[in-house]
Amino acid sequence: MTSYANLRLDTVGHTAVVTLANPPANTWTQEGLADLTRLVGDLNDDRNIYSMVVTGEGEKFFSAGADLKLFADGDKALAREMARRFGEAFETLSGFRGVSIAAINGYAMGGGLECALACDIRIAETQAQMALPEASVGLLPCAGGTQLLPWLVGEGWAKRMILCGERVNADTALRIGLVEEVVPQGQAKARALELARQVDKQSPSSVAASKKLIQGARHQPPAANLPIERELFLDLFSTQDQKEGVNAFLQKRSPEWKNA
Repeated sequence: MTSYANLRLDTVGHTAVVTLANPPANTWTQEGLADLTRLVGDLNDDRNIYSMVVTGEGEKFFSAGADLKLFADGDKALAREMARRFGEAFETLSGFRGVSIAAINGYAMGGGLECALACDIRIAETQAQMALPEASVGLLPCAGGTQLLPWLVGEGWAKRMILCGERVNADTALRIGLVEEVVPQGQAKARALELARQVDKQSPSSVAASKKLIQGARHQPPAANLPIERELFLDLFSTQDQKEGVNAFLQKRSPEWKNA
């Protein structure tokens, strides 16, 4: 089985469970970020995988982001390399062809929260705390935080969290749209897997095309994406999944997806 630095990969049915595993705080390293990029690429190539759950090892941290010791001596070359690795890893995660679900089981800080922001859906446990505190140490979020956070919570709350350093708990995160659901302590992973089982019922081909369109709305107005929506709809008629889905419905049976 392939190994990945600071990451543990398990499979449950059609779901890849990725555990951030760099104790004590599940911080990101250059190797871990490079391997997240590689891991997502491997999952994209595995047609048996329809969804991904990302969670943290232990009971306290989802991820505390980067280890600040890396930046203590002001090495600009190292900073550039880390920024590149962060951007590449989380942009690849965002582009995963299936559904990605962050099971936030504790503190999600800085690059830890940006990892969750790169996922499609976020489920937080009641004790979770979320923040982008980079400006308090003379830095800024460089892995999508300044772009993805306002998309989810609006400019005002994004400014409170990034410019004022405001930390939010799970209830506030739910209220402002940072997470989609809050569950009791210890239940985020189980709930994420339950949601992933709902994804199993959807055509993987349809999910990939629909996700592309939904995320495209961040960058282009509807007038630009509506023609693409129609084209991707027609493209599905070249897939086995389209034929299987319609015929399974007409025959009153569950579809057997081929992700092809």
